[in-house]
Amino acid sequence: MDIYAEIARLRREGRKAALATIVDVQGSVPSYETSKLLIRDDGSTLGTVGGGCVEADVWAAAQEVMREEKPRRLHFNLNSDPRYDNGLVCGGSLDIFIEPILAAPTLYLFGGGHVSRAIAKVASLAGFDIVVIDDRPAFANPERFPEAMATHAGPWEESFSKLNLNQFSYIVIATRGHKADLLCLRWALGTPARFVGMIGSRRKLIEFCEVLEQEGVPPQTFERIHSPAGLDIGALTPEEIAVSVVAELIAVRRNALPSVPSLAYKPKVAAKG
Repeated sequence: MDIYAEIARLRREGRKAALATIVDVQGSVPSYETSKLLIRDDGSTLGTVGGGCVEADVWAAAQEVMREEKPRRLHFNLNSDPRYDNGLVCGGSLDIFIEPILAAPTLYLFGGGHVSRAIAKVASLAGFDIVVIDDRPAFANPERFPEAMATHAGPWEESFSKLNLNQFSYIVIATRGHKADLLCLRWALGTPARFVGMIGSRRKLIEFCEVLEQEGVPPQTFERIHSPAGLDIGALTPEEIAVSVVAELIAVRRNALPSVPSLAYKPKVAAKG
């Protein structure tokens, strides 16, 4: 099986992996420079960087690389560490670079208004794939959103069924009304999306949480919601709001901010007795 073909498959499926590559060799080692080992998110592997304890250490480090989504470089001195003496090594050292393999982040914009148009432009420049959803064909089409890899127009529930979200998905809700916002938020909270954001006031968020709690949605679920979406930079225009929102998406993507925001909503506690 070709490693690069497997990487492409994993990315299409929205899965994580780590690719270990020997980038430097000194002396005699049980492999060669550019040898590769792919470690999948389920622990299975493809390829080799020499086997033995070296590979075991690489596998362990790969788990951290996938979790933190940041690369690491490991150095192995096969001369001085008895763990690597398997009777086959003549003596030497090697460096292995481990990089995370991640699917492209996809931003799902619910609502095709002015703010969404600006967000789509900025997010596309920042490396996000764009999908736009609206219940009006005039507001979700390739002509209005040339940056989008897909647009969906029609009843919200029908569009929901066409979307396949994963841990690399980001959601921003900015429809034309409260009813549609609530409908999209209710659906979004049941997805594995990494980010669920909504344009609007904090008061609006509290009202929505009260409604959802009455419907039986677990209050802890509300901790996933970023609303008002975007970093507080005093944004007023659609373009400024777009910069604010995409800045927060980048911060979450790069683990510079926690993906769980602080929430003003406090669940209601039933009186005892």
